[in-house]
Amino acid sequence: MSSLRPFCLTTWLAAPAAAVLLLLTPASQSLAQAPATQATPAPAQPADPASASPSQTTVAATSSEQRGVTARAVDKVKQAAKSAADIFSRVPCLPPKGGSKAMGTLPHVASKLVAGQPVVIVAFGSSSTAGFGATSPEFNYPNRLAAQLRRHYPTADITVVNAGVGGEDAPEMMKRLQTQVIDVHPDLVIWQVGTNAVLRNLDPADTAKLVEDGISRIQAAGGTDIVLVDPQYSPAVNQRKESAGKMIKLLGNVAELRHVGIFPRFEVMRDWHENQSIPVESFVIADGLHMNDWGYACFAQLLGDDIIRSVGQIKLGVNVPADVRTYRPM
Repeated sequence: MSSLRPFCLTTWLAAPAAAVLLLLTPASQSLAQAPATQATPAPAQPADPASASPSQTTVAATSSEQRGVTARAVDKVKQAAKSAADIFSRVPCLPPKGGSKAMGTLPHVASKLVAGQPVVIVAFGSSSTAGFGATSPEFNYPNRLAAQLRRHYPTADITVVNAGVGGEDAPEMMKRLQTQVIDVHPDLVIWQVGTNAVLRNLDPADTAKLVEDGISRIQAAGGTDIVLVDPQYSPAVNQRKESAGKMIKLLGNVAELRHVGIFPRFEVMRDWHENQSIPVESFVIADGLHMNDWGYACFAQLLGDDIIRSVGQIKLGVNVPADVRTYRPM
């Protein structure tokens, strides 16, 4: 897993406020949250305010209101940036101790970033992709990841689509795989899966088979890197250790068989608690299942660092396959 380094937020804050707010809002929520309206410059006003026509006065008032909206947007962006910068000052986000430093590449997304081409990432999953437990949409992991990549590649056109739906697992996800993943033509799919199957006592082998079929369909479309994300380490999942263990093992087997990446979320979160002595309540909310702002932030940071490192390898001409045997951010 990559070492964690704070990134400068200057570039992010320099963007127009309305644009930044749009970037921070996941695609699945864009209709629910109306974007801030950019101010339109008012036409030149007469020297004597009293001589202004009613239409001119209306335009001036409207522009003033719009400037007020933009100012509030800037304040919101600054506050979000401050939270993003401050969250790790309370509890540092560190890589697991004693983990392997081996790292593979994500060739499609990395090559696009190197070439300066638009990049599309789909975060596919359930409630921990949608961001349940985060105090604000800005703090779910897809938005954290998008913000990190845009800070690191300020001139890049990066889109991160949040395709998380709470309560789902592989059977439900397969029903929307075509329209919400394959038809989007993503360069990278981050597929978080398996937790709800564990909680429902479903057969892990059935989940693994569906995930394998889904990966095959994505790969058949071509041009997409895939990273699986296994269940989280949390009290609710730990109550079903046997099922969780089988699920984690089978997802790893599928990743190796299909030559895709896997982010070992369970192992990473367990390291936070068991080796780094971070209390569970520091990264899991009161329901004992979902991550909080810090948990999502650290998860996103580690994923982002791996993508950034992969871009660096492509630039250096290192051609390491995106294979689970090497792509393990540990």
